[in-house]
Amino acid sequence: MSVRMARESREPKERRRLGRGELATALAPGLAAFLAVGGLPGAVVGIAGFWIALVILRRREPPEIREERRRVTADLPLAADLMVACLRVGQPVTGAIDVTVEAIGGPLGERLAWVNGQLRLGAAPESAWRALASERSLAPLARAMSRAALSGAPVADVLTRLSDDSRRAARAASSAAAQRVGVQAVAPLGLCFLPAFVFLGIIPVVAGLAGEVLLP
Repeated sequence: MSVRMARESREPKERRRLGRGELATALAPGLAAFLAVGGLPGAVVGIAGFWIALVILRRREPPEIREERRRVTADLPLAADLMVACLRVGQPVTGAIDVTVEAIGGPLGERLAWVNGQLRLGAAPESAWRALASERSLAPLARAMSRAALSGAPVADVLTRLSDDSRRAARAASSAAAQRVGVQAVAPLGLCFLPAFVFLGIIPVVAGLAGEVLLP
């Protein structure tokens, strides 16, 4: 089974079943809007907020896949460093991968073990590494190793650059994720309270002005 086929077997369906925690998360903004507005407008706003939050949560990746991608991204620089160390002391690529798989383990170790199995069976290196390109977190490794196999560039040098680039990308991603937390935390509440603002703030004002203009 290829890495891509194994990955696709774990992909979430378009409409996945939500857990209790996610349902509670979707219910929270709707309930908050209902309690803040009250009455029939509050019920309408609360249902709308619950539905919007539900749609957003259903479109998100399952937590286990998100955690798997995070682990691969975090382990990639260390794996590259280990492979470089093995190659510098004269190990072949397959031997360096064996050492790295044993030390790293986890989802990245599984992918590297699959590639190593293909290499030992005689697969072309560029083809074996290119199979990892279907996963976003492993695409840089797949491209770098495929280019090295095709061009004959020293693999240790390629992996050193990959390790440096991966660490810089991880720092940038962490900073961006921290900035998104605040926005994601208030976005559902904002979507809930916008209709409430229209019902309680704009419509009464417009109705009052229309009454003053139209009534003699």
